[in-house]
Amino acid sequence: MASSELEQVEVNSQKHDPAWKHCQMYKNNNDDKVQLKCIYCGKFFKGGGIHRIKEHLAGQKGNASSCLRVRPDVRLLMQDSLNCVVVKKKKKQKLAQDITCFNNVNEYGLNNVNEDVVMVPVPVNQSVEIEASVSHSKRRKRGGRVRKGSGSSALVVADNDVFDDDDTNRVNVNVNHQVSLAIGRFLFDAGVSLDAVNSAHFQPMIDAIAAHGPGVVGPTYHDMRGWVLKSMVQEMRSDVDQCMGMWGKSGCSVLVDECRSENGKMFLNFSVCCPEGLMFLRSVDGTNILDSTEGLFSLFKEVVEEVGVRNVLQIVTNNEARYVEIGKQIADNFPTIFWTPCATECVDLILEDFRELELISTILEQARSISRFIYNHSDVLNMMRRYTFGVDIVVVGPTRASTDFLTLKRMVSVKHNLQSMVTSDDWMECTYSKKDEGYSTLDYISNPSFWSMCTVITHITDPLLRLLRIVSGKKTPGMGYVYAAVYRAKEAIKKEVVDKKNYMVYWNIIDRRWEQLHRHPLHTAGFYLNPKFFYSTEGDIHLQIRSSVYDCVERLIPDTSIQDKIVRETTSYREAVGDFGRKIAIRGRDTLFPGNP
Repeated sequence: MASSELEQVEVNSQKHDPAWKHCQMYKNNNDDKVQLKCIYCGKFFKGGGIHRIKEHLAGQKGNASSCLRVRPDVRLLMQDSLNCVVVKKKKKQKLAQDITCFNNVNEYGLNNVNEDVVMVPVPVNQSVEIEASVSHSKRRKRGGRVRKGSGSSALVVADNDVFDDDDTNRVNVNVNHQVSLAIGRFLFDAGVSLDAVNSAHFQPMIDAIAAHGPGVVGPTYHDMRGWVLKSMVQEMRSDVDQCMGMWGKSGCSVLVDECRSENGKMFLNFSVCCPEGLMFLRSVDGTNILDSTEGLFSLFKEVVEEVGVRNVLQIVTNNEARYVEIGKQIADNFPTIFWTPCATECVDLILEDFRELELISTILEQARSISRFIYNHSDVLNMMRRYTFGVDIVVVGPTRASTDFLTLKRMVSVKHNLQSMVTSDDWMECTYSKKDEGYSTLDYISNPSFWSMCTVITHITDPLLRLLRIVSGKKTPGMGYVYAAVYRAKEAIKKEVVDKKNYMVYWNIIDRRWEQLHRHPLHTAGFYLNPKFFYSTEGDIHLQIRSSVYDCVERLIPDTSIQDKIVRETTSYREAVGDFGRKIAIRGRDTLFPGNP
């Protein structure tokens, strides 16, 4: 804590080091000594200057303890700045050594060489050549020392302040450029897929190398196939054990996915999902058992027993007829396990049915003709990107239907940019605009009716696209949001279309595809236990879904005493009494995820 004798002073605007933005300067009234304070943890530093603050923020062991409250992006910025300081020090040391060598050479009789030639044994990429007038001004401004040779050129040995922020930025850009070239050279030479840079382990690998500085030697071929491989296997086994240990604590979901191989065989892939993560379990050739209900059920039973009957909460499959039958058998043989159709597939099928409606299919085909014409001609594509400031109109979604509707939404967002393009001189001078496809594109983009229908379709499908992101998201579990999202999607369609005869067309499609998930006990329980939606609804909707919640309790909790305790807790939750009525709990209704404590 700062004492009463300390007075905060403003940081001089000439101090360009990035660390100055993350500390405060205080001056002692008695002796005018300056102290620096970290704005994150409040720690004071009586000496060491800004470099000590930088080490404190970067978490680098040295003259200061690490800050435990600094933001990750600030810590990374400070680490990069320290690395640049090290690079500059090494360059200056090398430069000083070369100048010393040069002076020693002159002492041994080379002062009599031709005065028109200056011999300086300094590599080009490390030399600093400055004209006399410039070096003179820099010397006066920053206190650098100049050693002149026998010509008009000069070598400058600067102090610590010679490199300003612009120099640091150039160093960072140059370093990143060299690193990217080195990585690209390795990937292309080894024939590694460029998707490797999207790996979650790619940046940590670079950080680990950079943290140890120059001189790091990579593993050999024998290292990779030896102790490195064994360490990776051990690490993977540890992750698997940790994931499996979570099954018994929180329960898990068994996910079933069909995959057809190149030779026509159909494989069933089984994965297990829990709060700890997603784990692949096994892959089974199901070519000969897909049409056999008994064979499929036997396989599912074997998987359930392998994971543990008490651990499995639900089995998620697609909603084909054979899996509907399997779901019924699972419910009969395993009363504590739910069968749940894949929500992502259900939403995608709803969007597919929307695409088949005559009005929507016509607009989508016109939008496709616009995108095909633009992307099939590089001149038109470059023109479009100039007028949209680099924004593409095609957006790739997880499915074909979502791609169509996301692209339509993007086109609506850049409507005025496209209209400006087709009325510009660039368009009139483009040879492709004189083709039939060009005239059709011009007609569509200039037609107000086309854009009006695009806007309506976007408003109808946007809630479903949001629902698709919820159910297919990897970071946030969507169980607590699905029930409300479907309800809100239908309400948005009703508000947009207004006429009951028209909006019931869309409602019927949603109800038909969502039938298996409508009032599913797990989804209704997720809605009931999500305070964001539960406390914002009115009427008898709580009474309608409360029985589904009790169904989940009775099926999942065989102990009647625990069931009674849960019922008492849900009563307090419903009436918002006790801890549920605290101000902190009320504030957290809209901000915390349902699964957070």
